[in-house]
Amino acid sequence: MTIKGFYIIILHFALCILHFVSASAQTQTPLYIVNGVEMESVKHIPEENIEHIDHLEANEATVAKYGERANNGVILITLRYDKEAQFLGDKSLADYVSERVKWNESWGVARYVARYTIEADGSFRLGTELESTDRQLRKRVLKVLQSLPAWQPATKQGRAVESDYVLAVQLPKGKAMPKEPYIVIR
Repeated sequence: MTIKGFYIIILHFALCILHFVSASAQTQTPLYIVNGVEMESVKHIPEENIEHIDHLEANEATVAKYGERANNGVILITLRYDKEAQFLGDKSLADYVSERVKWNESWGVARYVARYTIEADGSFRLGTELESTDRQLRKRVLKVLQSLPAWQPATKQGRAVESDYVLAVQLPKGKAMPKEPYIVIR
């Protein structure tokens, strides 16, 4: 097992314990600090982008340093990059794709989820498809992804590095996926 894999296991273990304690004691989640920036959640960060994880217990020293928000502990996460890759424009990739995919509400709710990599040169590379509930949505999303503009790549110590992310597109926007699985045949 690699050191990175070991840290990922520790993060998941720490998160499970903290969520269990939080649920049973009706308390809040710990303070997450990612590359020095406070975050509400770390669920959006792919495991591959995590370089190091530290857990600080909720004690007097931690609360003195981080304030009352640290009453449930602090999880410090260092990513493989200092600055995330930036999609050109003010939209997320999911919003960009959603706006360009033509989807009729009468076709029902569908979702496409996949991992992707932004290379050090700013190019987009599609990774593993994690979920595709409708082949027409998949086809339309892939068509949009083929014509993406270049990104500003993630950086580490001023150098461009590759970074991994997860794309989740659900259409029509704002509609929930049905609880019961169903198949749409076209």
